Amino acid sequence: MIKIFDGAMGTMLQEAGLQPGQCPEKMNIDQPEAVTAIHRLYVEKGAQILETNTFGANRIKLAHYGLSDQVEALCTGAVQAARAACGPTTEVAGSVGSTGKLIAPLGDLTFDEAVEVFREQIGALDRAGVDYIIIETIIDIQEMRAALLAAKEVTTKPVICQLTFGSDGRTVTGTDPQTAAILLEAMGADVIGANCSLGPAQLLPLIETLARSTSKPISIQPNAGMPVLIEGKTVFPMKAEEFASWAPKLAAAGATYIGGCCGTTPEHIEAVQKALQNFQAPPRPERVASSYTALTSRSRTVFLGPDFAPVLIGERINPTGRKALAAEIKEGNWKTVKKDALGQIEAGAQILDVNMGVPGIDQSEAMHKAITELSMLVDAPLAIDTTDVKALEAGLKAYPGRALINSVSAEPERMEEFLPLAKKYGAAILCLPIAPGGLPEKATERVEVAQRIVDAAYEAGLQKQDLLLDPLVLTIATDGKAGKETLETLRLFRQVFRFPTVMGLSNISFGLPRRNLLNATFCTLALEAGLDAPIMNPFDEALRDAIDGAKVLLGHDVQGQAFSIRYSNYEQNKKASGSTFPSGKGPEVATTAVGAEPAEEGDILAQIRKTVVGGEKESIIPLIQEALRQEIEPLRLTEEGLTAAMTEIGEAYGSGRCFLPQVMLAAETMRAAFQTLKQEIPAQAMTSKGKVLMATVKGDVHDLGKNIVSALLENNGFTVIDLGKDVPAEKVVAEAKAQEVDIVGLCALMTTTLPEIDVTIAALKEEGVPCITIVGGAVVTEEYADEAGADGYAPDAVAAVKLAERLLKEKAHGLGN
Repeated sequence: MIKIFDGAMGTMLQEAGLQPGQCPEKMNIDQPEAVTAIHRLYVEKGAQILETNTFGANRIKLAHYGLSDQVEALCTGAVQAARAACGPTTEVAGSVGSTGKLIAPLGDLTFDEAVEVFREQIGALDRAGVDYIIIETIIDIQEMRAALLAAKEVTTKPVICQLTFGSDGRTVTGTDPQTAAILLEAMGADVIGANCSLGPAQLLPLIETLARSTSKPISIQPNAGMPVLIEGKTVFPMKAEEFASWAPKLAAAGATYIGGCCGTTPEHIEAVQKALQNFQAPPRPERVASSYTALTSRSRTVFLGPDFAPVLIGERINPTGRKALAAEIKEGNWKTVKKDALGQIEAGAQILDVNMGVPGIDQSEAMHKAITELSMLVDAPLAIDTTDVKALEAGLKAYPGRALINSVSAEPERMEEFLPLAKKYGAAILCLPIAPGGLPEKATERVEVAQRIVDAAYEAGLQKQDLLLDPLVLTIATDGKAGKETLETLRLFRQVFRFPTVMGLSNISFGLPRRNLLNATFCTLALEAGLDAPIMNPFDEALRDAIDGAKVLLGHDVQGQAFSIRYSNYEQNKKASGSTFPSGKGPEVATTAVGAEPAEEGDILAQIRKTVVGGEKESIIPLIQEALRQEIEPLRLTEEGLTAAMTEIGEAYGSGRCFLPQVMLAAETMRAAFQTLKQEIPAQAMTSKGKVLMATVKGDVHDLGKNIVSALLENNGFTVIDLGKDVPAEKVVAEAKAQEVDIVGLCALMTTTLPEIDVTIAALKEEGVPCITIVGGAVVTEEYADEAGADGYAPDAVAAVKLAERLLKEKAHGLGN
């Protein structure tokens, strides 16, 4: 059965008297009859679910209006206003929007603070009596995680999770629909979908992907096309009939909750209701991506199990037996951790195991920092390897994906502590067949112990796709049957459970010569017996060769196609480099930020480029210092090292090979490089690329996108003057004059405030301010920017930096205005 949501609220409120700069949610208590009248229009036209006027009713957004202490009153008033318009079967969904801030390390809001902000708002909506909670227009999966966790803590009502995707099919911070669906379903979302930003045509393929990725119901609320400027007014061009013509297609693709977002009106909803009156939805796919075992990062999903090729889990981020690494972790130095992460991925690891087991440190703090740093640096999913429950939760909070918990044994205390955390955060767990008496000797006994963990996991609310098994292996030097019994355990695990299996390899050869030979041989036998994911050192060439060969022989690499590509120049590589390790990545290997080519030893500029691209903040300073010692001119260092690196990562971002977190990390690395240059050569202090004034236009209290642009501009060598949000045109003009800026950047994220871009640009021109104007924001298009008279349009933060550089060069050469 398809349920019909209502349409846009903001534009309707504006027609009802809301003035630019006023708080929309304040009308819930000042003019509740006006809000009810809007809801009633939607009900009369066929809406079955009304969204409350509470999109921005969280304390962070409300603080702009001096109303941060009014969350409860505004939410209660909103629900009452909606209920007053309801018919006998109409339901009410409590609308929860973004805080307007990014969660650390992308922004300055902590995860715990975000959860508390959402907990306050959702709790108020729940007490006021909504039927659903709808978390919507979220651009970062980490913020969605915080909101969903908060909802699950304070309400038992169904929770609808709607992300906002761009034209590239990803959120601003890089999450694709499949990855989002798998993670959110694991965390307990009741409905998963998308809204805003795009029209129905652009959202249709995303709905098709969601339908293949989750067994949960799917919701969709498109815009009425993209806005255009007509006679000074913002207009969404898609009329009701055209909009409604997409409704059956969206429903056929899998959507069961359909409504409208920006630009839609009661007439749009009426047309949708009519278009779906006699619609019969086809059956959803029986087997979807979320029914397989999968781990995710913020931007990538890796599947594990008998239906997929073996997956390599890198073991190197572990201080056990590594004194230097342990010392660095104790000092809070993450240089080696990052280098090991990047190196393992270049060597073929698809998942990274992370262990912070250093005696005498706060492991929870270390794990939080490590997971935070690594989730920005690489797109490989992470396994959190700890026996410390506090460290585990710290890592799970920090991780914007579906992690693997390594591991849970059959010891009662471990199961009681770890299993609820897996359920809460949507993590998968690795089950170890260790009972209170230790590891059983026989394979059949290990299966019995594993069954105890599986039963406890099911009781905790976990499902089969959340569970992985480790047969465990002892060293052959002390137990001659260790290898044989482990292989038999793998076979039994496959027969009894058919869960993915994971196993560390190195124990088997401990104390014996030619360990790499034994490990590689054992790995091949284990893969045939049912091992899906070896935990190993990806720099071990013999092991990598064994895995690549096994993929061919076990039918995962059909006709050896990937093997042929990888090893076609094996002998030449061996002679040229003295190594048998083949160059290049296989088709299933995770990526770094860009996947830059290794820098040649001694080429300091190439090393600088690689370090910036990789986002290795800790490594850039000594490289800059070394470049200056080699008497490389600062200008050459900047152009051929730093600027070239940002050009490379900008191209990678544009082609979808990296995402905003990696770009911001690279930009932070570049900023550290610039600061080092200024310290080392104060007499030749690096000049600013240009002075940029940034502002969100009058009436618009959303500044998340602007803040990202400001950070990237600043980190790329521009001087940024940030006027904040809700900035009137006269203030922009006055500051642009006083500061003698080169560029004015204007942002609008609300359809109701788009005309203020035109007003501000017109005011700048009228006052003769000699500056370049660049505009952007979620509701801004290139056509709109042209009609408004802007010099340039930036669809995202990376484009804004490149555009600013290009326009300033053109102006300097007399090509611009």
